[in-house]
Amino acid sequence: MKKNIKVLLIGMMAILMLFVSCSKDRETESGGKIYTVYLACDSPEDTVTYILLDKFASLMEEKSNGRIVARRYSNAKLGGDVEITEALQHGNITFVVQNTAPQVNFVPELGVFDLPMAFPNIEVARKVLDGPLLDKLKEYHAKQNIRLYGYADQGFREMTSNKKIEKMSDLKGVKIRTMSNPNHIEFWKAVGANPTPMNFGELYIGLQQGVVVAQENPIEATVAAKLYEQQDYVITTNHIIHALSLIGSPAILDKFPEDLQQIIDESAKEAIEYARKVADERVEGRLKIVRDSGTEIIEFNQQLYDDMKAAGQPLYDSISKKIGKDLVDLLTEEVKKASN
Repeated sequence: MKKNIKVLLIGMMAILMLFVSCSKDRETESGGKIYTVYLACDSPEDTVTYILLDKFASLMEEKSNGRIVARRYSNAKLGGDVEITEALQHGNITFVVQNTAPQVNFVPELGVFDLPMAFPNIEVARKVLDGPLLDKLKEYHAKQNIRLYGYADQGFREMTSNKKIEKMSDLKGVKIRTMSNPNHIEFWKAVGANPTPMNFGELYIGLQQGVVVAQENPIEATVAAKLYEQQDYVITTNHIIHALSLIGSPAILDKFPEDLQQIIDESAKEAIEYARKVADERVEGRLKIVRDSGTEIIEFNQQLYDDMKAAGQPLYDSISKKIGKDLVDLLTEEVKKASN
């Protein structure tokens, strides 16, 4: 089965390369060369991930007066997160929008986003992600033949549960679904819960059958998959930011004229700002859906947040050993500056 999937992906990449080669001879009505770019994500179209991708594509087309033509692919049409990132590295896809978690396979330093309770609020997080930390992460991406443009987000990952969680002791033994991420698993163990890795596609049934009684995701994902239908509570834990990265392929983009590269940079910044605003608006709408369903929302509790952060402090040491203390220190220093 895996072999068949690989063959299919190779075929898709071959078709893309044919498109690229054919586009080289095309010109605009004014005689300028047309550059066709391919944008991919693993997410459905009704997500902030695709909204960011689509806005970025539209801005490039508009600002270039048609010299850039953007082809958009959602829903893993060109492969899952790992496959499309590999294709980008090899110059078969121009741009990818995705959560940072899958990119840890390519850029280990992105483990810095697994630091629990690293950001006190989303405003501070966005300031930090636009500053020196972004510049440093761009360097790490460049070493892996990936161009990082910046980060939007889907807010924070929040916990949902069939048990009411108001204090640390309430977390003891709670069987919570997590991603297969060792840092996430270590964190939930540290706060007393019982983390259980599970594929996202199996989660709804897992909650329904009681295999797990809790899970954690950005509220948009929780609502999109209707996970709240199987949960009594949404607990505003704000434990990890769900960052969305916009990355490009230097193998392709280095061949673009300088003026178009400037347009791409400008379009990326504008699209990220737009996606952040959309994310904030959508969170409010999703929370209303949860409330209307009868699922109770437990509002942010500073004491619970502080206690969970304190319990998760060992991760700061373990992650520092994996990715380097300097990067972890840079994040914590920038958070302090932005908080002031």
